[in-house]
Amino acid sequence: MNFDYLKPVDNTLVAYASMQNDSSFGQCIKIYANKDNFPDLTTTKIAIIGVLEGRGAVDNNGTGTNLSELRKELYKLYPGNWPINVADLGDIQQGNTIEDTYFAVNTLVSYLIKNKIIPIIIGGGQELTYANYRAYDTLEQTVNIVAVDSKFDLGSIEDDLNSQSYLSKVVMNPPNNLFNFCNIGYQTYFNSQEEIDLLESLYFDAVRLGEVLNEIQIVEPILRDADIVSIDMSSIKNADAPGNKNACPNGLSGVDICAIARYAGISDKVSSFGIYEYNPILDTKNQTAQLISQMIWYFIEGVNFRANDYPFGLKDQYKKFIVPIEDEVLNFYKSHKSGRWWMEIEISNNNKFKRHALIPCTYQDYISASNQEIPERWMQTFKKLN
Repeated sequence: MNFDYLKPVDNTLVAYASMQNDSSFGQCIKIYANKDNFPDLTTTKIAIIGVLEGRGAVDNNGTGTNLSELRKELYKLYPGNWPINVADLGDIQQGNTIEDTYFAVNTLVSYLIKNKIIPIIIGGGQELTYANYRAYDTLEQTVNIVAVDSKFDLGSIEDDLNSQSYLSKVVMNPPNNLFNFCNIGYQTYFNSQEEIDLLESLYFDAVRLGEVLNEIQIVEPILRDADIVSIDMSSIKNADAPGNKNACPNGLSGVDICAIARYAGISDKVSSFGIYEYNPILDTKNQTAQLISQMIWYFIEGVNFRANDYPFGLKDQYKKFIVPIEDEVLNFYKSHKSGRWWMEIEISNNNKFKRHALIPCTYQDYISASNQEIPERWMQTFKKLN
């Protein structure tokens, strides 16, 4: 693998890391510090990648220009009581064309996920989600994307790829490996009724901001079913994350987004995690840099506390519940290890979407089924699979 397009972490930041406490992140993680000494990734579980690209970030000039303060905030933090298996691989530099940058992101992410290393992508416009998604083409599997965003970013198929049109490219451009898309935290007044209707017609999921704020736990099963998690910093209210020109008074809180990051980390399926649209030029007192560093911390903690209990192991590790409802029989599984729930959808063995036949759910979904109400997530997935 050729890593020439990666820029090592700046010497001043390496020196800053070396001055931190011996048990801090800056002292405990591997840092790509010079071209002649690329970190050994053999035991690495998580790799941090900066992307110095902002040409696709609509109305957020300054994105992807400087990640130094963000790294300083991360290096100051102390890891929890879990293994330190993280590498900071520096930054993907802005290419001669934006397509060059996308190619570099695609190539590096593909390499990492093939080697069972989870990339954390920071900086750049949210359209980098598309480059991240295309990295899965080499895995020849269908993909679930969860975006935390106040907008759907559909745009139109005629638009150039940018932060407000990337989803239409994901949906329309071949090869079409997308199985499900879910938006967490959308604000209705930022999205046309036509867009909302289109997502419903595609059997995609969307959770309004108010629902998330009312009960943050409802997003856990959604994130448990994701392969790619993409966070637009404009989904967080301006008071908590001012480093984004598109942030507004309403949005998720810093506490909410850290909980979401931890849910993403705990998910056995999430294999790439991106935080986009950070604008250091607007970041008062490095507040957004601090929040992003804490989001990364919570994601890493989540990864290190994965239960690895997705129901494909021994049957005695799960309790099965059979619920007859209307003309269907719904099978639920509860993990003895974590107490988490799944529900099963019967499909033929030759169905290419077989990996999606078990979908995460909640205990409340089981109660609803017991009361003869088919859970909405079961119905949505059933329609896509049959």
